[in-house]
Amino acid sequence: MADAGSVAVPGGAAPGAGALLEVDHTHGETRPWKIRIVKHPERSVSGHFRAAKKVAKKILEELSAAGAEAPYGPGPWEMHHGGSLWVMTGSGWRMYRARVGIEWSMQFCADPAKIDRLRQEAADLVAAFPFTLPALDALGYKRARDLLSRPVTDADSVEAWTDSLFNACVPMSNPHHSGVLPKAAGEHHYPWPTKSADFFKFDDFQLWVTLSDDTHVGVAPVGRRGSGDGQVRIVHARHGTPAGDALAEAQRRRMMAVAPPDSPIALAAFEQQIPPGADTASTSPVG
Repeated sequence: MADAGSVAVPGGAAPGAGALLEVDHTHGETRPWKIRIVKHPERSVSGHFRAAKKVAKKILEELSAAGAEAPYGPGPWEMHHGGSLWVMTGSGWRMYRARVGIEWSMQFCADPAKIDRLRQEAADLVAAFPFTLPALDALGYKRARDLLSRPVTDADSVEAWTDSLFNACVPMSNPHHSGVLPKAAGEHHYPWPTKSADFFKFDDFQLWVTLSDDTHVGVAPVGRRGSGDGQVRIVHARHGTPAGDALAEAQRRRMMAVAPPDSPIALAAFEQQIPPGADTASTSPVG
């Protein structure tokens, strides 16, 4: 998105409320709708998934023995169907992410031809790391060769790929996998372009900020670290909330939704960078 300006989030207003943007019209639903909350059907665990989890556990044990960190931090882990492309490099196991991951429930709308493209891309990556297949053979995952070479043509082969090591084994803790704020932002509930910053941001920057209406926004500094710019850009907000409406309007106008330095949103984001007792009006965050 090109940034042509900003939609300021007033510092004097309660965060996420009030005059985020002037509303000149309203929307309503003319057709009622309902969602049934029903008991989750018993989910079958395929042999493909059992085999994939077994070898993923062995890979993680090897990483731990080598003193290497798992891709998304320490366990205990749940295996996320997120496009896990495991390869053996000259310095050990590495995991890359596929162009897209196939969540278990989404396999039932998957076009085999499109899943086959993912298989071909995975095969190309693995071919670039020739130690991978022998290493997987040694760990007992001999089906890897067949998975990478056999075209995906029907529901059975879609299932085999969906539950394979090359899709189903992104090791994440439960909070990072499926948690919800205020405890944690799980990948299943928050957009990856924002969620991914949990794994590379400075520890003293608060990525997720709670608003007065108990919803949450994901924010990013406007300037680079050390600039002293205390503004933050809202990069994620729940649809249908004042903050979400402001963000949607800003994006429609090719602008940014920005909270000023003295706003509760910005102060919360930079709180850990401001020494206790300091005057927040005169203390600039490092970013």
